[in-house]
Amino acid sequence: MGGPPFEREPLDYEAYQRELDRLQLELVKWQTWITDKGLKVVVLFEGRDAAGKGGAIRRVMAPLNPRSVRLVALGKPTEQERTQWYFQRYVRHLPSAGEVVLFDRSWYNRAGVERVMGYCSDEEYWQFLHDVVQFERLLVNSGILLVKYWFSVSDDEQERRFHARTRNPKTRWKLSSMDVESRSRWQEYSKAKDRMFQYTDIPEAPWWQVYADDKLRARLNCINHLVSLVDYEDLIPPPFDLDPRPEADDDYRTSHNLHQWTPDFDER
Repeated sequence: MGGPPFEREPLDYEAYQRELDRLQLELVKWQTWITDKGLKVVVLFEGRDAAGKGGAIRRVMAPLNPRSVRLVALGKPTEQERTQWYFQRYVRHLPSAGEVVLFDRSWYNRAGVERVMGYCSDEEYWQFLHDVVQFERLLVNSGILLVKYWFSVSDDEQERRFHARTRNPKTRWKLSSMDVESRSRWQEYSKAKDRMFQYTDIPEAPWWQVYADDKLRARLNCINHLVSLVDYEDLIPPPFDLDPRPEADDDYRTSHNLHQWTPDFDER
């Protein structure tokens, strides 16, 4: 078991991009194998606000065939969902054979934000910690590969990222009122996280922590680890030549003037 790479030098962007390109090719091989063999994979991305989960998810999904990978990012439960079994709204998103499902936050909301912010009762919280282990064992026993990542960011780095979001109009939407409230509850979240690990780090579905103060290294470490969990082979078809395109019929040409065209972006 390796420790966190606290002392590693930050990656320069060119080195990061080279390794990301290599790993994204491995992701394609990984997904091709999963689809061919009918495997089922669920990956949970958890961590504090601004830990870099979304950026890692985007790099995982970017090279993959969207027909067999899905991202699930659920909002707060509806009134109807509140009356259901807690895990019910997650179960409907579980994969079929050959699919990969990524959860941007998951059923572990109950162990974190719901616990800290008082959105669940003590009884519901402790019942969750008891039930989730059984639930995850059922998933694994059904043939699902369940992978659980916790993106670990320091309080100083989280604060820096929060302030960066307030200054950038393209990312300001990421800073919700809940995020602002969580700034004053760092220790409460830490205690909730530690208890979550204590009760739910099981051999069948262990937690994997990703050191996330270095976003670039975190993405590479996550992808490298994810593909290592499946003993896959390269099933990508070899290169091939296309037959010549049939000659066009000179008697038929579509008029370019029949439809509207989007204007060039630099036309004002």
